[in-house]
Amino acid sequence: PTAPAPTTTASKSKSAMYWWVADADREAKRGPGSLYDEFSRAAGPDRNEAIRIQAPPSPAAILPSARRRPKVPATAETKTLSDAPADPHPPTGEPELRRTIGLAQMVFYASGSMLGAGIYGLVGKAAGELGSAVWLGFLVAAVAALLTGLSYAALGSRYPRAAGAAFITHRAFDNGLLTHVLGLAVACSGLGSIAAGSWVIGANLQRVPFLSGVPVTVLTLAYLVLMAGIVYRGIRESMWANVACSIVEAGGLALIIIVGAKFWGSADLFQTPANPVGGGLLAVPPLLLVQGAVLTFFSFAGFEDTLNVGEEVKNPRRTLPLGLVIGMLLACVLYVGVAITAVSVIPWQYLAEASAPLAEVMAKAAPWFPGWAFVVITVVAVANSALINYVTASRLLYGMARDGRLPSRLARVHADRRTPHIAIALILVVLMALTMSGDSAELAAATVLLLLSIFVVVNSALVVLRLRKDEPRGGFEVPLFVPIAGAVVCLALLVTRMTSGDWKAPLIAGVLLAGSAALYPLVRPK
Repeated sequence: PTAPAPTTTASKSKSAMYWWVADADREAKRGPGSLYDEFSRAAGPDRNEAIRIQAPPSPAAILPSARRRPKVPATAETKTLSDAPADPHPPTGEPELRRTIGLAQMVFYASGSMLGAGIYGLVGKAAGELGSAVWLGFLVAAVAALLTGLSYAALGSRYPRAAGAAFITHRAFDNGLLTHVLGLAVACSGLGSIAAGSWVIGANLQRVPFLSGVPVTVLTLAYLVLMAGIVYRGIRESMWANVACSIVEAGGLALIIIVGAKFWGSADLFQTPANPVGGGLLAVPPLLLVQGAVLTFFSFAGFEDTLNVGEEVKNPRRTLPLGLVIGMLLACVLYVGVAITAVSVIPWQYLAEASAPLAEVMAKAAPWFPGWAFVVITVVAVANSALINYVTASRLLYGMARDGRLPSRLARVHADRRTPHIAIALILVVLMALTMSGDSAELAAATVLLLLSIFVVVNSALVVLRLRKDEPRGGFEVPLFVPIAGAVVCLALLVTRMTSGDWKAPLIAGVLLAGSAALYPLVRPK
């Protein structure tokens, strides 16, 4: 149809029409059959020129579909992120990330991000600190993680964005330096975990007969390249690889509980190094329990990764929070069950000295089970954590670059694969350098301190955003006391770890944070 000639109300109609179509563009994603598509065909090849010269009296006069899909003014109940004036998101000309993640994949992503190197390699060290009461450490850590997880679920429902934690921090505090440091802290924690796990992968691959002669360094670097290739292929391929790995690692933990259940009741579950005779819950020293909870908290690290794939989730206001909470509850049940089983099968004094604690548990509880099979399960578990950390780091750099907080090249999206390929390639280079720099165990130990610092800031950000009346509401909301309690608990764990124990992990975490801050003058938005 041909647009009618201008009227005396051209200026008013022109303005209304422009903003209405702009809103329609954002809501319909400019796809075929969208309002944008219909208006473009109606107005001609230069729609901006049509808007400037011709002023239709109403959208319905030129867009028949407008009568079927009228624009509804935002209210307190219907307001969404696209309505928020403080978050302009201008088009960059790059393809958008593809929404392919459903609820089942989200559950596997959330649980798989936690069911990794932490539980498979950490339960022995945790038993050395807490004795047979190690299951209590996992339970306390689960409560602390769940409080922050609920905050992340609420934030993910409100703001399903890549660079989630960095975006939310900036929205709440409007502090460029804090946003920059927090975003890079998230990336550092993930890359440290990948680098530490890569050596575990390389060492285990050498046990495969036809790979026994290959140097561990070559296997480690080849593993990193393979991981980058999977992430580059696309979020769908990454998610299905994550689903397969999550099934294997969750199955391995469930198998331990099943074969070791017959040993339950054979150990006093309240024995600690400070109180080897046990005596019930009150006999467990509170400070010792908190210190152990800091260590076991590392096993829950990873749930925060879900926020960074919010732009690739179908129906994120429902799928993201529901998948996160279900995944965390699943991990909690498995962790407590595995911890009780482990100290029931093997005395905690021996478990603390085992280099592969769960493999030792499996060998005693089910000697008929092939030893090589559990090595495969361990490799898959560590690789799955690395895959999720890689996806998270690439989306984090992409989101920060798109928002002008890192070089714009990192915001480029591959036209065919719809993945941030420049960010993926840069991470591969950094990972190789980090892995080749030597032992990354101390960097992995500092991950907990980095994450606790991040969680204090993110919980505080949710408190600030909840108190603002003009902020959009999500499909999942939590009471105000949840983020407050989450911030307090994480801060208590952080202070406890920094004031007790060795100084190496706090030093590494402090250097990483200081280095991130030092980069800010070079990359801050102009």
